Amino acid sequence: MPVSVAAVYRYPVKGLSPEPLERAKLAPLNCLPHDRRFALARAATRIDPQRPEWLHKSHFFMLMRDEKLAQLRTRFDDASGEFSIERAGRVLLNARITEAAGCAQIDAFFAEFLKDLPGGPPRVVEAPGHTFADAKQKPGATGYQYVSFINLASIAALEKVTGVPVDPLRFRANVYFSGAPAWSELDWVGGEIGVGTVRLRVVSPITRCAATMVNPATAERDLNIPSILQREFSHNCMGVYGEVLAGGRIENGSAIDLSAASPLQAG
Repeated sequence: MPVSVAAVYRYPVKGLSPEPLERAKLAPLNCLPHDRRFALARAATRIDPQRPEWLHKSHFFMLMRDEKLAQLRTRFDDASGEFSIERAGRVLLNARITEAAGCAQIDAFFAEFLKDLPGGPPRVVEAPGHTFADAKQKPGATGYQYVSFINLASIAALEKVTGVPVDPLRFRANVYFSGAPAWSELDWVGGEIGVGTVRLRVVSPITRCAATMVNPATAERDLNIPSILQREFSHNCMGVYGEVLAGGRIENGSAIDLSAASPLQAG
């Protein structure tokens, strides 16, 4: 069975809902366009938009600690800057997240929505060219912007030991793929892969935190994913990070070339 892309997602606002994409254009050393472009900073968090630095996820509202966020469905139109928030099928807010007035409306919404949680009031933050991703710069990588990949066979292996369905969106990846054996992606680290016309270096496995315990459909903590991974598979990894070496397009159905993915596969 050929290895290929099953789905592509971006997350315009860190900690909020995913957006499916039919295709994406990637540039060298960059993540997916608009992925984690915005974040909801905690009141004490200080960010210089002109000189942004990587900050630990604890500086922001996010699912690891604030599972209530999973109750919301959000959408970002990168052409207009329009940002919408829904809950249970009802539109709660439409505002331009790229404009100061719109950000003020969004800040006010989340100040009320998250008022019972510590760290407020939240505020929307953005820094041109920066991504508010969880990953620090990895050894051997040129930068800190990555594309995350999840093997659907590895999720199936996890489902087998849990005995219940595991929504792939718990893992908030950019690219979900099929056709590779479970956990084989962990052997790609240090190698290169091709996805459509894009070439990437696989720089690290993705270790999993308590955010994966949150069911994206119910906003409840119902599976201790990190503990299950460690107990059943002797690691707490799901997926890998890739750094873009040569840009191009990826889309649903794109073939994934593993000829240089690892020393074993390459030679």
